[in-house]
Amino acid sequence: MYRTHTCGELTKKEIKSQVKVCGWVHNRRDHGGLIFIDLRDRYGLTQLVFNPETCKELHKQAEKLRSEFVIQVEGEVSERPQGTQNPKLKTGEIEVLVKKLIILNESPTPPFEIEDNSAVHEELRLEYRFLDIRRPEMAKRIHFRHKITNIVRSYLDSQNFMEVETPCLTRSTPEGARDFLVPSRLNAGTFYALPQSPQLFKQLLMIGGMDRYFQIARCFRDEDLRADRQLEHTQIDMEMSFVTAEDVMAAVEGMVIRVFKEALNIDIKGPFERIPYNEVMNRFGSDKPDLRIKGREIQDITEIAKGSDFKVFKSVATSGGVIKGISVPKGAEFSRKEIDDLTAYTNGFGAKGLAWLKFTDAGWDSPIKKFMSDKTLEQIKEIFKPEAGSILFFVADEWLVATTALGALRNHLADKLGWREKGFCLSWTVDFPLVQWNEEEKRLDVLHHPFTSPAPEDVSLLKKEPLKVRAEAYDLVLNGTEIGGGSIRIHQEKIQELVFETIGIGREEAERKFSFLLKALKFGAPPHGGIALGLDRLCAILLGLDSIREVIAFPKTQKGVCPLTEAPAPVADSQLKELNIKVVK
Repeated sequence: MYRTHTCGELTKKEIKSQVKVCGWVHNRRDHGGLIFIDLRDRYGLTQLVFNPETCKELHKQAEKLRSEFVIQVEGEVSERPQGTQNPKLKTGEIEVLVKKLIILNESPTPPFEIEDNSAVHEELRLEYRFLDIRRPEMAKRIHFRHKITNIVRSYLDSQNFMEVETPCLTRSTPEGARDFLVPSRLNAGTFYALPQSPQLFKQLLMIGGMDRYFQIARCFRDEDLRADRQLEHTQIDMEMSFVTAEDVMAAVEGMVIRVFKEALNIDIKGPFERIPYNEVMNRFGSDKPDLRIKGREIQDITEIAKGSDFKVFKSVATSGGVIKGISVPKGAEFSRKEIDDLTAYTNGFGAKGLAWLKFTDAGWDSPIKKFMSDKTLEQIKEIFKPEAGSILFFVADEWLVATTALGALRNHLADKLGWREKGFCLSWTVDFPLVQWNEEEKRLDVLHHPFTSPAPEDVSLLKKEPLKVRAEAYDLVLNGTEIGGGSIRIHQEKIQELVFETIGIGREEAERKFSFLLKALKFGAPPHGGIALGLDRLCAILLGLDSIREVIAFPKTQKGVCPLTEAPAPVADSQLKELNIKVVK
């Protein structure tokens, strides 16, 4: 037996007990002959004492110990002397008087200290990730993730969900991102694809009568990386039969409420607010609203602008565009350079300009003031109700450009001015459009995926006015981040073909890519729907972290590289030959 106890469990109850403990040397301190070692494992720290008066040979051995050596010791638990106790540690009242030491493995000097507060470049941390996850802070994050998955599994099991694994080698299907392709050795010239999600398989499980499915699923998307994206990620994947959107959302709310209570001891009340897409865009300029930003909502002055003398506003308003704005308290203090920087920021989201009006004790101040009558300014004041010292920012453009640009500006100012309150705010965005116009490719695209059901009352609009069709889709938003997206699925073959036709997928292409799904839909597919929640994002937000890399044991960098294993890497020509592949450089 290597150990009788871990380094995080010995207390005064074990005083006089003979114990064995193992772990890594966290640090060593020499105090007038006595050598103190803090021994660390995943569970905590235990102080070891080597006394030369007890055994000189053992003391000499202890002098050789260095940081990150792996050791086993046997000894007697003793109470620490008065004044040396550490109330921050569970083991802070005891120490182990060592009687035997075995060095299980040595270690060179680590490239960084195994401390929570050590400032280490992320690239170096990822290169030596096996050392990084020894840090108590990282170990706690990995354990927290484990705890979340256990809570999820327990809750879903209590709700009659069945965990089913779906294939990781499947066929390439368009789901909005590039597939990772895997060449087949047995079928030369053909490829598998790693799943972007288990979407089609979980629908097939519903057709197969499984009724309630879930999976902690690994998913793969060959896309550009950001702080909240990885080439491979984990999602809490769910699907249910004979349900409405409300049924799915209620099941997810129960799970999320349980997670908050058991993982953070925070009581979250349901049901979460449901906000239709058009409303959420008009109010917040984003379908992922951060409800911790109280007030500061976007306002509309399009009707007022139609009667103004400001040509820019008037021409946009009378040609079908909108004029929207936000009020920024104390924004009248912004310098011209700060306003120019904010203008450049909104330009990055498609806005052609950013007009502004300052409201002070002396009245209105702005280059555009001279183009506005007193009546117009009074109407604007009535809508925004600005405090003295505020600035109003306006974007005049197409509806989606104006709302999106102002939404981005609103979030940017929230970071700059500290508008976000503490805590957690959850909401659902619902009633999304089924399709949107892709100006670059001059065609309609689905907003979610092509298996999302149109709202039953909107099906008749698919052929004539597809842009007016709402989807039975719903996104779960936490603190301004989408942590889950789902929908009621199409369960009738005719409607699935109609949606394919709407987005330009003809019968022949549909048969080629989705014949197995279309075949299954003919055999009594039940009404069904589901959702997938990003486990990585959820854990990061609950822990207050900016990057999902901090809750993944072995993540990739933003360039899609693993510094630890140096993947991706070239392979031998013999391997390529087996797969009938040539690399063109």
